[in-house]
Amino acid sequence: MSVIEHLLKPHVRDLGDFTVRRLLPAATAQTVGPFIFFDHMGPVAMEPGSGIDVRPHPHIGLATVTYLFEGEIMHRDSLGSEQVIRPGDVNWMTAGRGIAHSERSPDAAREAGPRLHGIQTWVALPKAHEADPPSFHHHPGATLPRIELPGVRMTVIAGDAFGAESPVRVYSRTLYVAIEIDAGANLVIPAEHVQRGIYAVDGTIALDGEAVPTEHLVVITPGEPVTLTASEPSRVMLLGGDPTDGRRFIFWNFVASSKEAIEEASQRWQDDRFPHVPGETERIPLPPKRP
Repeated sequence: MSVIEHLLKPHVRDLGDFTVRRLLPAATAQTVGPFIFFDHMGPVAMEPGSGIDVRPHPHIGLATVTYLFEGEIMHRDSLGSEQVIRPGDVNWMTAGRGIAHSERSPDAAREAGPRLHGIQTWVALPKAHEADPPSFHHHPGATLPRIELPGVRMTVIAGDAFGAESPVRVYSRTLYVAIEIDAGANLVIPAEHVQRGIYAVDGTIALDGEAVPTEHLVVITPGEPVTLTASEPSRVMLLGGDPTDGRRFIFWNFVASSKEAIEEASQRWQDDRFPHVPGETERIPLPPKRP
């Protein structure tokens, strides 16, 4: 039996200054554990004076999780948070009943020519927490558990893995680990989490001998440990955890367990009734509804 339950290919979006590969949600897998959105940004080196400028936009019913390999992003939100995220750090923003935020290249990075490479994910909040007050927490890389095995280096970004637990608050059992693996090394991934996924950021890897294409997301068949091997130095993201408590609806930046909550949030943004991001005067308009 194959250890690969689903192989999800990236949907590539050209945003002008850089490319994003979207893996979740997918037709065959809306979520892996609580993760309902998975974007791989870059790598890109932008021209001096340029940068990313994601204007204020809203979220409900989810937590955004930003993890960078290279570059910097200035996060500002409607709670008044203002935080630069750097490689190895974690920005965890819980939208709950509603938050707005912007993401831009810091001024110093623009002068030199920004570089950007990282992963942005959304975690679907359990139904009991969908309407929680919004919050934002920054976790410097030095506060995250590091695990070193022969030829393998791991950072536990959120949740628990390999006997370590991240300080990042999660709302259900979560698995999120950044892995660097040397050529010829191997790592046994236990079956302790209900759902598991492997994303090959770069390099060449296999699961129980089955090749995993770079920039594809593998949903691992549940219930059994699998062995990750690398034939060249590789970078991998391991994600998953307990499945969501029911179906989720997605429209634009909104995630909810009911269509009514999506409609209400859409109308609030349309009517400019979300809290504003201090210091920001722009906003992304509500896109046309899908049929």
